[in-house]
Amino acid sequence: MANTYLTRATSDPQSSNTTATYSVWIKRGALGSDQCIWSGSYYSNDNVFQLKFLDSDKLSIYSRRGASTKANLTTAQVFRDTSAWYHVVIAIDTTQGTEANRIKCYVNGELATVTGSYPSQNQNLYLDAGAGANYYIGRRGDNAEYFNGLMSHFHYVDGTALAATVFGSTDSTTGEWQINTSPSYTVGAKGFFLLKDGNSVTDASANSNNFTVGAGTLTKTEDSPSNVFATWNPLWRSRFDNDGAFVNGNTKVTFQSGDGDRGYGISTIGVTKGKWYWEVKQITDDREHIGVADANFISGLTGIPWDTNNPSKSIGLYGVNGSLYYNTTSNSSYHGSNIPANSIISIALDMDNYLMWYGINGTWLNNATASEIANSTATNDVTTAIGTKNIINSGEPIFAMVNDSSSAGQAGFEANFGNGYFGTTAVSSAGANASGIGIFEYDVPTGYTALSTKGLNL
Repeated sequence: MANTYLTRATSDPQSSNTTATYSVWIKRGALGSDQCIWSGSYYSNDNVFQLKFLDSDKLSIYSRRGASTKANLTTAQVFRDTSAWYHVVIAIDTTQGTEANRIKCYVNGELATVTGSYPSQNQNLYLDAGAGANYYIGRRGDNAEYFNGLMSHFHYVDGTALAATVFGSTDSTTGEWQINTSPSYTVGAKGFFLLKDGNSVTDASANSNNFTVGAGTLTKTEDSPSNVFATWNPLWRSRFDNDGAFVNGNTKVTFQSGDGDRGYGISTIGVTKGKWYWEVKQITDDREHIGVADANFISGLTGIPWDTNNPSKSIGLYGVNGSLYYNTTSNSSYHGSNIPANSIISIALDMDNYLMWYGINGTWLNNATASEIANSTATNDVTTAIGTKNIINSGEPIFAMVNDSSSAGQAGFEANFGNGYFGTTAVSSAGANASGIGIFEYDVPTGYTALSTKGLNL
Protein backbone atom coordinates (compact mmCIF):
# COMPACT_ATOMS: atom_id res chain seq x y z
CA MET A 1 0.00 0.00 0.00
CA ALA A 2 2.48 2.72 1.21
CA ASN A 3 0.39 5.72 -0.02
CA THR A 4 -2.83 3.84 -0.63
CA TYR A 5 -5.78 3.49 1.70
CA LEU A 6 -9.38 2.31 1.71
CA THR A 7 -12.25 4.10 3.39
CA ARG A 8 -15.94 3.81 4.17
CA ALA A 9 -18.23 6.28 5.95
CA THR A 10 -20.13 5.02 8.98
CA SER A 11 -23.78 5.90 9.40
CA ASP A 12 -25.93 3.83 11.72
CA PRO A 13 -24.57 3.02 15.17
CA GLN A 14 -22.50 -0.10 15.59
CA SER A 15 -24.51 -3.22 16.49
CA SER A 16 -22.05 -3.72 19.33
CA ASN A 17 -19.15 -1.54 20.40
CA THR A 18 -18.21 -4.16 22.98
CA THR A 19 -17.83 -7.29 20.87
CA ALA A 20 -16.15 -7.75 17.48
CA THR A 21 -13.41 -9.58 15.55
CA TYR A 22 -10.81 -8.33 13.09
CA SER A 23 -8.91 -10.83 10.92
CA VAL A 24 -6.38 -9.87 8.25
CA TRP A 25 -3.36 -11.37 6.48
CA ILE A 26 -0.45 -8.96 6.18
CA LYS A 27 2.93 -8.96 4.47
CA ARG A 28 5.08 -6.10 5.71
CA GLY A 29 7.04 -3.96 3.27
CA ALA A 30 9.00 -1.73 5.64
CA LEU A 31 9.90 -1.67 9.31
CA GLY A 32 10.68 0.83 12.04
CA SER A 33 7.78 3.26 11.66
CA ASP A 34 4.19 3.63 12.91
CA GLN A 35 1.91 2.01 10.32
CA CYS A 36 -1.85 1.82 10.77
CA ILE A 37 -3.70 -1.29 9.61
CA TRP A 38 -7.19 -0.26 10.70
CA SER A 39 -8.68 2.88 12.13
CA GLY A 40 -12.27 3.68 13.06
CA SER A 41 -11.88 7.39 13.55
CA TYR A 42 -13.75 10.60 14.23
CA TYR A 43 -10.80 12.87 14.86
CA SER A 44 -12.81 16.07 15.27
CA ASN A 45 -14.35 14.48 18.40
CA ASP A 46 -11.13 12.63 19.25
CA ASN A 47 -12.82 9.23 19.05
CA VAL A 48 -10.45 6.51 17.83
CA PHE A 49 -10.14 2.75 17.64
CA GLN A 50 -7.09 1.50 15.78
CA LEU A 51 -4.81 -1.46 15.13
CA LYS A 52 -1.30 -0.65 13.98
CA PHE A 53 2.40 -1.51 13.99
CA LEU A 54 4.48 0.76 16.19
CA ASP A 55 7.94 2.00 15.23
CA SER A 56 9.22 -0.75 17.54
CA ASP A 57 7.59 -3.28 15.14
CA LYS A 58 5.16 -4.38 17.84
CA LEU A 59 1.40 -4.50 17.34
CA SER A 60 -0.73 -1.92 19.13
CA ILE A 61 -4.48 -1.99 19.92
CA TYR A 62 -5.75 1.40 21.03
CA SER A 63 -9.09 3.01 21.85
CA ARG A 64 -9.77 6.55 22.99
CA ARG A 65 -12.87 8.67 23.68
CA GLY A 66 -12.04 12.35 23.91
CA ALA A 67 -9.13 12.64 26.32
CA SER A 68 -9.88 9.29 27.95
CA THR A 69 -7.99 6.15 26.89
CA LYS A 70 -10.27 3.11 26.91
CA ALA A 71 -7.72 0.44 25.89
CA ASN A 72 -4.02 0.52 25.13
CA LEU A 73 -2.30 -2.82 24.55
CA THR A 74 1.05 -3.66 22.94
CA THR A 75 2.45 -7.05 22.03
CA ALA A 76 5.64 -8.27 23.65
CA GLN A 77 6.63 -9.84 20.32
CA VAL A 78 8.09 -7.88 17.43
CA PHE A 79 7.21 -8.62 13.81
CA ARG A 80 10.15 -7.96 11.48
CA ASP A 81 9.87 -10.59 8.76
CA THR A 82 9.24 -8.81 5.45
CA SER A 83 9.36 -12.03 3.41
CA ALA A 84 6.35 -13.85 4.88
CA TRP A 85 2.67 -13.25 5.60
CA TYR A 86 1.37 -12.72 9.13
CA HIS A 87 -2.19 -13.58 10.11
CA VAL A 88 -3.49 -11.15 12.75
CA VAL A 89 -6.77 -11.72 14.63
CA ILE A 90 -8.10 -9.31 17.25
CA ALA A 91 -11.02 -10.77 19.24
CA ILE A 92 -12.88 -8.23 21.39
CA ASP A 93 -15.47 -8.95 24.09
CA THR A 94 -15.49 -6.38 26.88
CA THR A 95 -18.41 -8.13 28.60
CA GLN A 96 -15.96 -10.74 29.95
CA GLY A 97 -15.29 -10.71 33.68
CA THR A 98 -11.59 -11.51 33.28
CA GLU A 99 -9.80 -8.52 31.75
CA ALA A 100 -7.33 -10.64 29.74
CA ASN A 101 -10.32 -12.13 27.90
CA ARG A 102 -11.68 -8.75 26.81
CA ILE A 103 -9.13 -8.31 24.02
CA LYS A 104 -7.14 -11.20 22.57
CA CYS A 105 -4.49 -10.87 19.87
CA TYR A 106 -3.55 -13.90 17.79
CA VAL A 107 -0.68 -13.97 15.30
CA ASN A 108 -0.44 -17.03 13.04
CA GLY A 109 -2.85 -18.86 15.31
CA GLU A 110 -0.86 -18.26 18.50
CA LEU A 111 -2.13 -16.08 21.35
CA ALA A 112 0.27 -13.14 21.60
CA THR A 113 1.50 -11.77 24.92
CA VAL A 114 0.24 -8.21 25.42
CA THR A 115 0.91 -5.59 28.05
CA GLY A 116 -0.81 -2.33 28.90
CA SER A 117 -4.31 -1.29 29.91
CA TYR A 118 -7.30 -3.51 29.14
CA PRO A 119 -10.77 -2.01 28.81
CA SER A 120 -13.07 -2.03 31.80
CA GLN A 121 -15.94 -4.54 31.78
CA ASN A 122 -18.69 -3.66 29.30
CA GLN A 123 -16.60 -0.77 27.97
CA ASN A 124 -17.76 0.84 24.73
CA LEU A 125 -14.61 0.85 22.57
CA TYR A 126 -16.00 3.15 19.85
CA LEU A 127 -15.13 0.64 17.17
CA ASP A 128 -16.77 2.81 14.52
CA ALA A 129 -16.12 6.05 16.43
CA GLY A 130 -19.77 7.09 16.01
CA ALA A 131 -21.99 8.40 13.24
CA GLY A 132 -20.20 10.79 10.90
CA ALA A 133 -16.91 8.95 11.31
CA ASN A 134 -15.02 6.86 8.77
CA TYR A 135 -13.42 3.46 8.63
CA TYR A 136 -9.89 3.48 7.26
CA ILE A 137 -7.79 0.53 6.11
CA GLY A 138 -4.13 1.28 5.50
CA ARG A 139 -3.76 4.60 7.30
CA ARG A 140 -4.75 6.57 10.39
CA GLY A 141 -7.84 8.78 10.27
CA ASP A 142 -5.88 12.03 10.13
CA ASN A 143 -3.98 11.17 6.93
CA ALA A 144 -0.92 9.72 8.64
CA GLU A 145 0.85 6.45 9.41
CA TYR A 146 0.27 4.71 6.08
CA PHE A 147 0.71 0.95 6.03
CA ASN A 148 3.58 -0.26 3.82
CA GLY A 149 3.03 -3.75 2.46
CA LEU A 150 0.33 -6.15 1.32
CA MET A 151 -3.05 -7.12 2.77
CA SER A 152 -5.42 -9.98 2.00
CA HIS A 153 -8.68 -11.42 3.32
CA PHE A 154 -9.69 -8.59 5.66
CA HIS A 155 -12.67 -9.71 7.79
CA TYR A 156 -14.57 -7.53 10.23
CA VAL A 157 -17.15 -9.37 12.34
CA ASP A 158 -19.67 -7.16 14.12
CA GLY A 159 -20.99 -8.51 17.42
CA THR A 160 -18.99 -11.75 17.89
CA ALA A 161 -15.54 -12.49 19.30
CA LEU A 162 -14.10 -15.39 17.27
CA ALA A 163 -11.09 -17.64 17.64
CA ALA A 164 -8.23 -17.51 15.13
CA THR A 165 -9.11 -21.08 14.11
CA VAL A 166 -12.18 -19.74 12.30
CA PHE A 167 -9.87 -18.07 9.78
CA GLY A 168 -6.88 -20.44 9.67
CA SER A 169 -5.54 -23.82 10.70
CA THR A 170 -2.26 -25.62 11.28
CA ASP A 171 -1.08 -27.94 8.50
CA SER A 172 -0.74 -31.38 10.06
CA THR A 173 2.33 -32.21 7.95
CA THR A 174 4.35 -28.99 7.92
CA GLY A 175 3.09 -27.31 11.09
CA GLU A 176 2.54 -24.14 9.05
CA TRP A 177 -0.36 -21.82 9.80
CA GLN A 178 -2.49 -21.69 6.64
CA ILE A 179 -5.41 -19.60 5.46
CA ASN A 180 -9.05 -20.69 5.54
CA THR A 181 -10.29 -19.02 2.37
CA SER A 182 -13.99 -19.58 3.13
CA PRO A 183 -14.56 -19.21 6.88
CA SER A 184 -18.05 -19.68 8.28
CA TYR A 185 -19.34 -17.08 10.75
CA THR A 186 -22.17 -14.60 11.30
CA VAL A 187 -20.83 -11.34 9.95
CA GLY A 188 -23.17 -8.93 11.77
CA ALA A 189 -24.81 -5.82 10.35
CA LYS A 190 -21.68 -3.71 10.13
CA GLY A 191 -19.33 -6.56 9.21
CA PHE A 192 -17.56 -7.02 5.88
CA PHE A 193 -15.06 -9.18 4.00
CA LEU A 194 -12.62 -7.31 1.73
CA LEU A 195 -9.63 -8.18 -0.48
CA LYS A 196 -10.75 -11.71 -1.17
CA ASP A 197 -8.38 -13.15 -3.77
CA GLY A 198 -7.67 -9.80 -5.39
CA ASN A 199 -7.83 -6.03 -5.07
CA SER A 200 -11.59 -5.62 -5.12
CA VAL A 201 -12.99 -3.30 -2.45
CA THR A 202 -16.46 -4.81 -2.87
CA ASP A 203 -17.70 -6.51 0.28
CA ALA A 204 -17.65 -10.29 -0.27
CA SER A 205 -20.10 -10.84 2.60
CA ALA A 206 -23.87 -10.52 2.19
CA ASN A 207 -23.85 -6.99 3.60
CA SER A 208 -22.63 -4.92 0.64
CA ASN A 209 -20.56 -2.80 3.03
CA ASN A 210 -18.28 -1.74 0.18
CA PHE A 211 -15.22 0.46 0.57
CA THR A 212 -13.57 2.89 -1.84
CA VAL A 213 -9.92 3.58 -2.60
CA GLY A 214 -9.29 6.90 -0.86
CA ALA A 215 -5.94 7.53 -2.55
CA GLY A 216 -3.12 5.74 -4.31
CA THR A 217 -3.27 2.59 -6.42
CA LEU A 218 -4.55 -0.68 -5.00
CA THR A 219 -2.55 -3.20 -7.01
CA LYS A 220 -3.42 -6.87 -7.36
CA THR A 221 -0.60 -9.31 -6.75
CA GLU A 222 -0.15 -13.05 -7.13
CA ASP A 223 1.71 -12.99 -3.81
CA SER A 224 -0.67 -14.42 -1.22
CA PRO A 225 -0.78 -16.23 2.13
CA SER A 226 -0.94 -19.54 0.23
CA ASN A 227 1.89 -18.75 -2.21
CA VAL A 228 4.63 -16.33 -1.20
CA PHE A 229 6.70 -14.92 -4.07
CA ALA A 230 10.23 -13.57 -3.86
CA THR A 231 10.76 -9.82 -3.52
CA TRP A 232 13.81 -7.65 -3.01
CA ASN A 233 14.88 -7.98 0.59
CA PRO A 234 14.80 -4.61 2.42
CA LEU A 235 16.50 -6.15 5.46
CA TRP A 236 19.71 -6.78 3.53
CA ARG A 237 22.10 -3.86 3.80
CA SER A 238 25.50 -3.38 2.21
CA ARG A 239 28.31 -1.42 3.87
CA PHE A 240 27.71 1.43 1.41
CA ASP A 241 25.40 4.40 1.82
CA ASN A 242 23.25 3.67 -1.21
CA ASP A 243 20.97 1.02 0.23
CA GLY A 244 18.04 2.02 -1.92
CA ALA A 245 14.35 2.75 -1.46
CA PHE A 246 12.08 -0.31 -1.58
CA VAL A 247 8.45 0.22 -2.65
CA ASN A 248 5.52 -1.58 -4.28
CA GLY A 249 5.66 -4.49 -1.88
CA ASN A 250 9.47 -4.50 -2.23
CA THR A 251 9.30 -5.41 -5.91
CA LYS A 252 10.87 -2.06 -6.87
CA VAL A 253 14.16 -0.64 -5.64
CA THR A 254 15.75 2.67 -6.62
CA PHE A 255 19.15 4.03 -5.70
CA GLN A 256 19.39 7.80 -5.40
CA SER A 257 22.07 9.91 -7.04
CA GLY A 258 24.49 11.34 -4.50
CA ASP A 259 23.77 8.69 -1.86
CA GLY A 260 27.12 7.03 -2.35
CA ASP A 261 27.43 4.12 -4.72
CA ARG A 262 27.24 0.38 -5.10
CA GLY A 263 23.77 -0.30 -3.80
CA TYR A 264 22.26 -3.78 -4.03
CA GLY A 265 18.97 -5.59 -4.20
CA ILE A 266 18.94 -9.26 -3.17
CA SER A 267 15.92 -11.55 -3.46
CA THR A 268 14.24 -13.00 -0.40
CA ILE A 269 14.35 -16.53 -1.88
CA GLY A 270 17.53 -18.36 -2.84
CA VAL A 271 17.78 -21.77 -4.51
CA THR A 272 20.20 -24.69 -4.71
CA LYS A 273 18.28 -26.80 -7.23
CA GLY A 274 15.43 -26.57 -9.71
CA LYS A 275 14.76 -24.39 -12.75
CA TRP A 276 13.70 -20.80 -12.21
CA TYR A 277 12.53 -17.81 -14.22
CA TRP A 278 12.03 -14.12 -13.37
CA GLU A 279 12.00 -10.72 -15.08
CA VAL A 280 13.54 -7.36 -14.14
CA LYS A 281 12.74 -4.03 -15.77
CA GLN A 282 15.83 -1.85 -15.97
CA ILE A 283 14.36 1.58 -15.29
CA THR A 284 17.41 3.53 -16.51
CA ASP A 285 20.58 2.50 -18.33
CA ASP A 286 22.99 4.11 -15.89
CA ARG A 287 25.53 1.54 -14.62
CA GLU A 288 22.97 -1.08 -13.71
CA HIS A 289 23.76 -4.77 -13.31
CA ILE A 290 21.16 -7.54 -13.26
CA GLY A 291 21.96 -11.14 -12.40
CA VAL A 292 22.57 -13.57 -9.57
CA ALA A 293 24.78 -13.90 -6.51
CA ASP A 294 25.53 -16.60 -3.97
CA ALA A 295 24.72 -16.53 -0.26
CA ASN A 296 28.03 -14.87 0.66
CA PHE A 297 26.36 -11.68 -0.56
CA ILE A 298 24.06 -11.89 2.42
CA SER A 299 26.93 -11.95 4.92
CA GLY A 300 28.12 -8.50 3.82
CA LEU A 301 30.23 -7.15 0.98
CA THR A 302 33.74 -5.76 1.14
CA GLY A 303 33.53 -4.25 -2.32
CA ILE A 304 31.45 -4.18 -5.48
CA PRO A 305 30.54 -7.69 -6.69
CA TRP A 306 33.49 -7.99 -9.04
CA ASP A 307 36.28 -6.54 -6.86
CA THR A 308 39.26 -8.77 -6.16
CA ASN A 309 38.66 -8.51 -2.40
CA ASN A 310 35.04 -9.63 -2.59
CA PRO A 311 34.47 -13.28 -1.61
CA SER A 312 31.07 -13.51 -3.30
CA LYS A 313 30.46 -15.30 -6.57
CA SER A 314 28.14 -13.35 -8.84
CA ILE A 315 27.16 -12.65 -12.44
CA GLY A 316 25.73 -9.37 -13.71
CA LEU A 317 24.60 -8.13 -17.13
CA TYR A 318 25.76 -4.50 -17.45
CA GLY A 319 23.18 -2.07 -18.84
CA VAL A 320 25.69 0.43 -20.23
CA ASN A 321 27.32 -1.89 -22.77
CA GLY A 322 25.83 -5.37 -22.36
CA SER A 323 28.98 -6.89 -20.86
CA LEU A 324 28.90 -9.81 -18.46
CA TYR A 325 30.63 -9.09 -15.17
CA TYR A 326 31.59 -12.01 -12.97
CA ASN A 327 33.94 -12.29 -10.01
CA THR A 328 37.12 -10.39 -10.99
CA THR A 329 36.65 -10.16 -14.74
CA SER A 330 34.19 -9.41 -17.55
CA ASN A 331 33.10 -10.56 -21.01
CA SER A 332 32.41 -7.54 -23.21
CA SER A 333 31.28 -9.54 -26.25
CA TYR A 334 28.30 -11.33 -24.68
CA HIS A 335 25.73 -8.74 -25.80
CA GLY A 336 28.06 -5.89 -26.69
CA SER A 337 25.68 -2.93 -26.80
CA ASN A 338 23.72 -0.60 -24.57
CA ILE A 339 20.53 -1.95 -23.01
CA PRO A 340 17.96 0.87 -23.25
CA ALA A 341 16.04 2.16 -20.24
CA ASN A 342 12.80 0.30 -19.46
CA SER A 343 14.03 -2.88 -21.12
CA ILE A 344 12.74 -6.09 -19.56
CA ILE A 345 15.50 -8.56 -18.75
CA SER A 346 14.51 -12.23 -18.55
CA ILE A 347 16.61 -14.61 -16.45
CA ALA A 348 16.38 -18.40 -16.70
CA LEU A 349 18.43 -20.18 -14.03
CA ASP A 350 18.95 -23.95 -14.19
CA MET A 351 20.33 -25.00 -10.81
CA ASP A 352 20.11 -28.71 -11.68
CA ASN A 353 22.75 -28.29 -14.39
CA TYR A 354 24.28 -24.95 -13.30
CA LEU A 355 23.33 -23.04 -16.44
CA MET A 356 21.91 -19.58 -16.98
CA TRP A 357 20.44 -17.48 -19.81
CA TYR A 358 19.52 -13.82 -20.32
CA GLY A 359 16.88 -12.35 -22.60
CA ILE A 360 16.04 -8.75 -23.50
CA ASN A 361 12.46 -7.78 -24.35
CA GLY A 362 11.50 -11.34 -25.25
CA THR A 363 14.62 -12.36 -27.23
CA TRP A 364 17.14 -14.73 -25.65
CA LEU A 365 20.73 -13.47 -25.95
CA ASN A 366 23.73 -15.14 -27.52
CA ASN A 367 21.48 -16.93 -30.06
CA ALA A 368 19.97 -19.15 -27.37
CA THR A 369 16.59 -20.71 -28.04
CA ALA A 370 13.69 -21.67 -25.81
CA SER A 371 14.28 -25.29 -26.78
CA GLU A 372 17.92 -25.15 -25.66
CA ILE A 373 16.87 -23.67 -22.34
CA ALA A 374 14.15 -26.27 -21.80
CA ASN A 375 16.55 -29.09 -22.67
CA SER A 376 19.49 -27.69 -20.63
CA THR A 377 21.69 -27.41 -23.70
CA ALA A 378 24.71 -25.41 -22.59
CA THR A 379 25.94 -24.21 -26.01
CA ASN A 380 24.73 -20.62 -25.75
CA ASP A 381 24.27 -20.18 -22.01
CA VAL A 382 26.08 -17.72 -19.74
CA THR A 383 28.40 -20.26 -18.09
CA THR A 384 29.68 -21.29 -21.52
CA ALA A 385 30.27 -17.63 -22.41
CA ILE A 386 32.35 -17.03 -19.29
CA GLY A 387 33.98 -20.47 -19.29
CA THR A 388 32.92 -21.70 -15.84
CA LYS A 389 29.95 -23.07 -13.92
CA ASN A 390 31.66 -22.58 -10.57
CA ILE A 391 30.02 -19.23 -9.91
CA ILE A 392 26.52 -20.69 -9.61
CA ASN A 393 27.85 -24.08 -8.52
CA SER A 394 29.38 -22.58 -5.39
CA GLY A 395 27.65 -24.84 -2.89
CA GLU A 396 25.70 -21.83 -1.63
CA PRO A 397 22.09 -20.84 -2.38
CA ILE A 398 21.86 -18.54 -5.41
CA PHE A 399 19.74 -15.39 -5.22
CA ALA A 400 18.46 -12.90 -7.77
CA MET A 401 20.58 -9.74 -7.59
CA VAL A 402 20.64 -6.18 -8.93
CA ASN A 403 23.42 -3.65 -8.44
CA ASP A 404 23.91 0.08 -8.91
CA SER A 405 27.62 0.64 -9.40
CA SER A 406 27.35 4.37 -10.08
CA SER A 407 28.28 7.15 -7.66
CA ALA A 408 26.42 9.79 -9.69
CA GLY A 409 23.53 8.23 -11.61
CA GLN A 410 20.20 6.98 -10.34
CA ALA A 411 19.63 3.29 -11.03
CA GLY A 412 16.33 1.53 -10.48
CA PHE A 413 14.86 -1.93 -10.94
CA GLU A 414 11.33 -3.31 -11.01
CA ALA A 415 11.15 -7.08 -10.51
CA ASN A 416 8.42 -9.39 -11.69
CA PHE A 417 8.99 -12.57 -9.73
CA GLY A 418 5.59 -13.76 -10.91
CA ASN A 419 3.33 -11.08 -9.44
CA GLY A 420 2.29 -9.97 -12.90
CA TYR A 421 3.36 -6.36 -12.38
CA PHE A 422 6.35 -4.11 -12.86
CA GLY A 423 5.82 -1.59 -10.09
CA THR A 424 2.11 -0.80 -10.36
CA THR A 425 1.90 -1.55 -14.09
CA ALA A 426 0.50 -4.91 -15.12
CA VAL A 427 2.31 -6.94 -17.76
CA SER A 428 1.01 -5.96 -21.19
CA SER A 429 0.38 -9.49 -22.48
CA ALA A 430 1.01 -12.45 -20.22
CA GLY A 431 3.30 -15.08 -21.72
CA ALA A 432 2.79 -18.83 -21.59
CA ASN A 433 3.67 -20.50 -18.30
CA ALA A 434 3.22 -24.26 -18.13
CA SER A 435 3.86 -24.40 -14.36
CA GLY A 436 0.79 -22.23 -13.74
CA ILE A 437 2.65 -20.34 -11.02
CA GLY A 438 2.97 -16.61 -11.57
CA ILE A 439 2.23 -14.22 -14.43
CA PHE A 440 5.09 -12.99 -16.62
CA GLU A 441 5.47 -10.66 -19.60
CA TYR A 442 7.19 -13.29 -21.76
CA ASP A 443 6.96 -17.04 -22.21
CA VAL A 444 8.45 -19.06 -19.38
CA PRO A 445 10.73 -21.82 -20.73
CA THR A 446 9.27 -25.29 -20.35
CA GLY A 447 10.25 -26.85 -17.03
CA TYR A 448 10.88 -23.50 -15.30
CA THR A 449 8.78 -21.80 -12.65
CA ALA A 450 8.60 -18.76 -10.38
CA LEU A 451 10.66 -18.11 -7.26
CA SER A 452 7.83 -18.78 -4.83
CA THR A 453 6.89 -21.18 -2.06
CA LYS A 454 4.70 -23.23 -4.40
CA GLY A 455 7.53 -23.24 -6.92
CA LEU A 456 9.90 -24.56 -4.26
CA ASN A 457 7.47 -27.39 -3.49
CA LEU A 458 7.00 -28.60 -7.07
